[in-house]
Amino acid sequence: MTTKTLQPTPSGLTPSPTEPLHHQLLAALAQHRMATTGQLLLLLRPKATRYVLSGPLKRLREQGLANYVVLPQSHRTRAWFLTPDGARLTRHWPALRGRPPYPITSATAASLRTPHTLTVLRTHLAFAADARRRGDEHGPWDWTPEVSHAIGDGERVTADAVLHYTAITGDERRKLRAFIEVDRATMSSERLAVKLIDYARLWTYQPQPVGRPRPHQNTPAPGPTWLRWYPIFPRILFILTAATRHVLDGRISDLKAMTAQHPHVATMARQVPLGAAVLEDLEAQSPTAPVWVPLAGGEPRPWTQL
Repeated sequence: MTTKTLQPTPSGLTPSPTEPLHHQLLAALAQHRMATTGQLLLLLRPKATRYVLSGPLKRLREQGLANYVVLPQSHRTRAWFLTPDGARLTRHWPALRGRPPYPITSATAASLRTPHTLTVLRTHLAFAADARRRGDEHGPWDWTPEVSHAIGDGERVTADAVLHYTAITGDERRKLRAFIEVDRATMSSERLAVKLIDYARLWTYQPQPVGRPRPHQNTPAPGPTWLRWYPIFPRILFILTAATRHVLDGRISDLKAMTAQHPHVATMARQVPLGAAVLEDLEAQSPTAPVWVPLAGGEPRPWTQL
């Protein structure tokens, strides 16, 4: 019996355990829609200097895969986004499979969506920095923007992002998920609070099969639709910014009032953690500081303890 000796693989053909930086940049822009150079650095290379990204970003622009707009009154800060060619190239990448295809593929669209999109990513970076400090797991691909779910009557609720986070304490790994709502005080306080009703509808929504007889009385119901994506209904976190502290406190009070007064929201709040915090507090102290107001009542606490 003879054995075949395995020949060493040429080094040029050995697959790398990590994606090249330019692939990571494309994936990050596909995932987050838009990012400034500084945000990309914090997201992908938090310990490096901007020089690390200048060459790859320049090449992506020369290849027609990415472009940028210059933010007004920002000392020429560049906000990057994918071109249509870049969006097509990344559409079926494994890290992005199943993600909502809402790319920003023109300078005009980028200018219209810049403030909100960059603020949502800014929120993600606060969680990512805290996770690195604590030794938890929350990376660039653990934050999915613009996740939409049906809630019946042809309507949908769209979260600004869904957060996936693994809190690690010794050998214990605690999986946490959250629907993220980033509020820049651009809508009325009442409209913001109504989002809680939409989430309460998602919490209970079970579509009725069309053209099929109703299940037998003893047949267990299939359960709400959110069970297709989440083992436990994600907590709901409101992050507020872009207004005075007095205005933000008032908007948080209105969220608390909706939680107390609306019967379906109040029922959901007994099982689903609901919290609100100010973005600047997350950045100055961290998301795991006691800066979150529980909407069902109680003292401020970390988001992990809502």
